[in-house]
Amino acid sequence: MRRRLGLRGRFALVAAIALLVSLGLVALVLQRQDAMHRDMQQLSLQAIHEFSSKRLLSHGEAATLQLADSLVNPLYYFDLEAIGSAVRNVLRQPDVSYVIVYDNQGQIIHDGSADISTYGQAMGDPFAFEVLSLSEAHVQSSDSLVDVAAPIQIGDQRLGGVRVGYSLAAVKADEQQVGGIMSGRLGEMGRSQLLWLGLLLAAMVALLVAIGYVLQRALVSPVRQLADAAREIEAGNFEAEVPASRRNDEMGDLMRAFAHMRDSIVRHDRDIRRMAYTDALTGLSNRLAFRELLDQRVAEGHGSARQLALLFADIDDFKRVNDTIGHDAGDEVLMQFSSRIRDVIDLHGGAGAELARFGGDEFVVLLQGGAGGDDIRMRAERLAESLVCELGRPIAVHGRQVFLGISIGIALFPDDATDVSSLMKNGDIAMYQAKVAGKNCHRFYSRVMDQAVERRVRMEQDLRGAWERGELSVAYQPVYRLDDGRLAGAEALLRWRHPVHGPVAPSLFIDVAEQSGLIEVIGPQVLRAACMDARGWQRDFPAARGLFVSVNVSARQLRTGDLAAQVEAVLRETGLAPQHLHVELTETAVIGDEARVSSLLARLRNAGVKVWLDDFGTGFSGLSHLRRVPVDGVKIDRSFIADVLRDPDDLALTTAIIAMAHSLGIHVVAEGVEKEGQYALLRERGCDMAQGFWLGHPMQNQEFTRLLA
Repeated sequence: MRRRLGLRGRFALVAAIALLVSLGLVALVLQRQDAMHRDMQQLSLQAIHEFSSKRLLSHGEAATLQLADSLVNPLYYFDLEAIGSAVRNVLRQPDVSYVIVYDNQGQIIHDGSADISTYGQAMGDPFAFEVLSLSEAHVQSSDSLVDVAAPIQIGDQRLGGVRVGYSLAAVKADEQQVGGIMSGRLGEMGRSQLLWLGLLLAAMVALLVAIGYVLQRALVSPVRQLADAAREIEAGNFEAEVPASRRNDEMGDLMRAFAHMRDSIVRHDRDIRRMAYTDALTGLSNRLAFRELLDQRVAEGHGSARQLALLFADIDDFKRVNDTIGHDAGDEVLMQFSSRIRDVIDLHGGAGAELARFGGDEFVVLLQGGAGGDDIRMRAERLAESLVCELGRPIAVHGRQVFLGISIGIALFPDDATDVSSLMKNGDIAMYQAKVAGKNCHRFYSRVMDQAVERRVRMEQDLRGAWERGELSVAYQPVYRLDDGRLAGAEALLRWRHPVHGPVAPSLFIDVAEQSGLIEVIGPQVLRAACMDARGWQRDFPAARGLFVSVNVSARQLRTGDLAAQVEAVLRETGLAPQHLHVELTETAVIGDEARVSSLLARLRNAGVKVWLDDFGTGFSGLSHLRRVPVDGVKIDRSFIADVLRDPDDLALTTAIIAMAHSLGIHVVAEGVEKEGQYALLRERGCDMAQGFWLGHPMQNQEFTRLLA
């Protein structure tokens, strides 16, 4: 991972670069200074050399000319002793290396030695050639010698010449001495300048260190403290300490602003957590808060003898309150229910009991067993019974009394589940079984329930595609008129023959199809098949031209909103006249949303389709709803017909339904006629039509066509 370069690191990098640049400049200055010293020394030595050479030449020319003048007479008289004396006087002068007196042929006359060993010899040195014919003083030089020659003559007569050689060793020694002195002085100057440069660099480093320290104290350290606090806040520690500052500058403003922001975040987090973990309507813990608590309790329960009981409670028929009284009333019911549940838990829940609302009309209670291993099952059962009893009492809402109940499912930890997800799932399964058992009761989870759920899931999977595979079919139960006993029509009933389990009861798979949404696919297929068969009856049998076929439509199909369009499309496709199709709806499905359902049913009736209300008398609406919902007939539920011969109440209720329906111009069909006495009694009471096993069992289309024949 690439490491981040902080402010201090960046400042150190800039300082190092500045220091390196300074060192480079110092090195360059020192280099130029050294080169300048060398140039100064060379120029000085060159100047000294020129000065010394000029002085030597000037002195040598003067001395040589003077010697030449002094040798005129001795050379004219060829006085070797006088010549030698003059020559030796010159040789005793400093820096003189040799003195040679020669004739016009270049032969040596005298060299200043006592025996004149070179007498008569020709000069063979490199300077000899140029001095043989000179007429005035002449100077020649080499690196170590300066040769000054002058002619010796009387008037215009040249007698010979003299040469004086001056050594440059002394001059060079003087130059070296002066150069050494200059080099020493320049070295001292360089060291002095180097010392000052070193002090300047040291001051610069000290200044950078001071700036870095001030930067660390004034900027880097506060920023780092703010960054640490920000990381703590990001990690969820909203109480992280933010450094306080009284500085009256931008950094002080930043630190104070950060502290204010931290305080604001703490307040907002508190509000958000309250919103996230609290149900807005009842003020109870919500699903998220309860799940975290349950995770904690289950984690604490592992490895200990502490037990837990989870109670899933769902209000029975709560949707009816919203549909009939309104959502405001529903909210009031939820608040009163939560208050009652809280009171019951305070009385019977014991220490550590927690209540939460999972949403909608579902509440969850968590009971915690004591360390002494008390019977958590008995406590949960006692609490559930108290809740069922208390919540079964009527609730006053908007000036009306509402009678509801509650279904409770109970799952125990660790007996029923050892993890949170399984515990919640099993509690929900147990609550569903309480609903199936008749509502307003409680059920403990058992593995048999799990198997039932698995069977339900497997049934849903098998039901998918069952129509295409030919496993689903439509059976028809005859419907007879009671006044003349003639066949009036038939009710289309869905049947399922499972390839493994054989015939499956409609009460089982219809409910699965409803809850899974498969009914939205199967329903239109049943409608199309029934209309096609009815059209075939009318085409093949003249006596069947007035028969109707009734098809059950589920509440889920009603909620989709396109039922009328589906019916119209099927009628066009099959060619069945609209008056020969009866659509049957359950009473509970109709009263769920009367305004929208009324509009839908009105469209069907305007198209000519008859609308029948199935299972009439089992719902909660009463006959008053028949004035607001446009229907053509009602079907009295078989539960009333079953005891109509021996139960005066059922007889009175059946008679009242027939009378009130006729007063509204609505036809009546009795379901479940299984005895002749029931048939006779219903005909006596004026019931229009009837169906049941005594009149005819549900049969496949081939068998029904034989009945028509």
